Amino acid sequence: MPVIPSDYRPIIPFRNGHVNTISSKFLRQPDPVPFSRKRIDTPDGDFLDIDFLQNRNPKIAVLCHGLEGSSSSQYMLGLSGLLNANGFDIAAMNYRFCSGEVNRKLRTYHSGETEDLNTVIHQILPDYDEIYLVGFSLGGNIVLKYSGDGIYPINPKIKAVSATSVLVDLYAGAKELSKLKNRIYSNRFLKTLKEKIRLKHNQYPEDVNIERLKEVNSLIDFDEIFTSSINGFENARDYYSKCNSKQFLMDIRIPTLIINARDDPFMPSSCYPVAEAKESKYLNLMTPSYGGHVGFFDPRKKYYWHEEQILDFFKKPIFNQS
Repeated sequence: MPVIPSDYRPIIPFRNGHVNTISSKFLRQPDPVPFSRKRIDTPDGDFLDIDFLQNRNPKIAVLCHGLEGSSSSQYMLGLSGLLNANGFDIAAMNYRFCSGEVNRKLRTYHSGETEDLNTVIHQILPDYDEIYLVGFSLGGNIVLKYSGDGIYPINPKIKAVSATSVLVDLYAGAKELSKLKNRIYSNRFLKTLKEKIRLKHNQYPEDVNIERLKEVNSLIDFDEIFTSSINGFENARDYYSKCNSKQFLMDIRIPTLIINARDDPFMPSSCYPVAEAKESKYLNLMTPSYGGHVGFFDPRKKYYWHEEQILDFFKKPIFNQS
């Protein structure tokens, strides 16, 4: 389908990608969401803590957060409130080691971790008529990969997918995040990632070489030394090549909305899948001029522009039947 025009035009201070990104994270205060946490056991003996908001609706949205996020990230809370107010139950993911408690197994989460998403989907399948998948940033890559890579059969109850600020080309995205202009973000990610590695070392001292933390100066370094080895990849390039969702976009057979702002500071040009959207009858791409990374800040409104777009899309998923 063609790229969908965007009408998002914020007031002047927020027409800068960095301002929009930072403002949304630190200035927004969504209403509290009365989640109820449920622990789900995984097939390999680990656990996932999922935060549910259930009002006996027949449809549910599964929300997947970004790198070092959680169900309490402001963008998760904001969309949870809007969708729930419009007839959706919510299952907000906390990936392994993202719920505030160290997971049991050596493996953690990563951009291609679709097995845990599949576990959650099958947990909720019996209770709902319709399921909608939502991903932000890293979570966007997960839901897109899940929808197109063919590893797990897509249940017909899954009606639509949305991915916001998603780096569909993982290697190019990692290089972009390593640039000086993004140092403030990458350093923030690395701070908590390194803390988690220290805790993993305490659990698995023979498997996690904590001395190698001194070699980590970028997210690519972290993926090369820790993400890849902990999660069964040869190295960072192997991880990126196997897990990037761009290679699977043309195989998606569910109405899908991708929202990637043109001023997203994390986003290289290869992460705007315009050609794929034009060729696929299922992909809907919005590339607003403004928005930053999971930003779309609007101090004048309770719910943000991208959240309203996701709700509208889920109300009437679009695909070209011609």
